[in-house]
Parts: sequence; structure tokens; C-alpha cells
Amino acid sequence: MSCGSDGIAGKTVEAARRALATRFRERAIESAELDARTLVGAVLGLDLTQLIAAAGRLLTADESLRIEDFARRRCRGEPIARIIGTKEFWGLPLRLSAATLVPRADTETVVELALEMLRADTRPNRGLRIADIGTGSGAILLALLSELPHAHGIGTDISEAALRTARSNAADLGLANRAGFVACYYLAALSKSFDLIVSNPPYIRSAEIAELATEVRDHDPLNALDGGADGLDAYRAVIPQSMALLANGGALVVEVGHTQSEHVGRIMTAAGLTPEAPGKRDLAGIERAVAGRKLPP
Repeated sequence: MSCGSDGIAGKTVEAARRALATRFRERAIESAELDARTLVGAVLGLDLTQLIAAAGRLLTADESLRIEDFARRRCRGEPIARIIGTKEFWGLPLRLSAATLVPRADTETVVELALEMLRADTRPNRGLRIADIGTGSGAILLALLSELPHAHGIGTDISEAALRTARSNAADLGLANRAGFVACYYLAALSKSFDLIVSNPPYIRSAEIAELATEVRDHDPLNALDGGADGLDAYRAVIPQSMALLANGGALVVEVGHTQSEHVGRIMTAAGLTPEAPGKRDLAGIERAVAGRKLPP
């Protein structure tokens, strides 16, 4: 997708914002107004209120060039979050990198279901141990730690670059003293028992990758998307490994794709976990988070 320019050099902040919104609408970008405001604000370091106050200020030459660069990237289909390098998840600002997924609202269902299961425990203030498998930016783990002040957690990922991003996010949020990160294949490097294991594993069928939206297909890391021929490869690895590492009474909560909840439930049962029903549905009504519990013998 190309992005022609009518030039914003010498324009005011408000005129530049309007010009970008017009360009984005012409290219059928649904969130044209919001994207234009976000990109201009990111370049200038201004929030909405400050943008309004600065509406009549003329852009500098450097600001104009940076806004034009951001606009071209957006018109080529690059997600806003990747352009500005941050994304909010569970109310937390998270840094992104090329090695991490852009955290999505659907994944907050994993956090919601995990918290519901933990809060059903009769010992809510105990020192919980949490593992986040395929942590990426650290989104799920850090969201949980922000809600559970007595918990400690570890995130795993096969990508060292992703782990660097997660460590930076933990430090930025003041959670580094309760969050550790290790490079390994799923749970391979973990040994101690956990009260909670969470994961947003790759679950897209390999043949469907090419059909994904440009923002996902061309910008999210492939190894965080491709779940194999039937989309279930990661669950076949993560679920049995989780069963071995969960404490008695502990829970596994995973994100699943459309139509996958029953399949994942069967994998949990086969591994010895007791599936929790119902799962947590996303805003589209899709069962997006599925859980299983390791019952005491």
C-alpha cells in the first residue's frame, strides 16, 4: 500500500494531523483519525490535550520529516504500535520489538481467567509462582504481577531479542525484582513447581498464515504465529510439560484460536489436567482463554 504526500512541511500541528487523516481515509484505513492523532502526538511527544493546545504551532523541518516517515510506514500496513514502539496491555505501557507480538486485547482474557482462578483460592496472599511460556514482550506475566503483589514469575521464550524486550518492560514497570526471564523451548529450562502457568502460544494453522491481515502477516514474528498443520502443535508440547511442573491444585491458562477450545480441552484431559468450564470469551464471543487444573491425587 503506497502513501502519496501533499507535503506537511511548514504546516501547523492541526493541519498536519488533518492531512494525515485524509491520506489514511483515502487508503481505507478504518482508524484514520485516531492513527493520525497518535502518530503526530508520538513525534511531538504530546498527548491529546497537549495536541489541542499546540494546534496552531508550526512544525519544524525535522518534525515534518519524522511525521512523513511514520505516515508512509502506516500506509504500507505497518501497525501503529510497531511504528511508535509501544502498546498498552492491561493498562500497562509495553515496549515492542521485531521479535515480539503486538499484545492484543483478546489476550487479556488469559489474564482475566487466571485471576479468577487464583482468587477462588482460600489463600490469596500466599507467595505464588507463575510461569509465562512464550512470553514475548512479557505482557501476560507483567499484567499478572501488577495485580498480585506477593507473586513472583518467570517468562520463557526461544528468542533472546524478545527476552531483552521483556526485561526492559519489567524494569520500566518496577517489576524486575519479581520477574525473571530465561531462553528455552517452552518449559524445557524450568524445574520447580508453579501455582500458575500461562501462555499465548502460536496457534495459526500453517496454511492460513498467508491469509492473515497485512499488519499481522508481515510484521508479527512467524514463530509466534505458526502453530503447525492443525494449529495445535504448541499445545501438544506445552500442556504435558505444564502438567509435570504444576503444583497440586495449580492451573494452566492458555489462549486459543477460533474453534480450538474443545481440541485443547481434550489435550488437557489426556495429559491429566481437569479442564475448567466455561472458558473466557473475547469481545467477539469467541472462547479465547481455556484453563485446566491439576487436581491433588
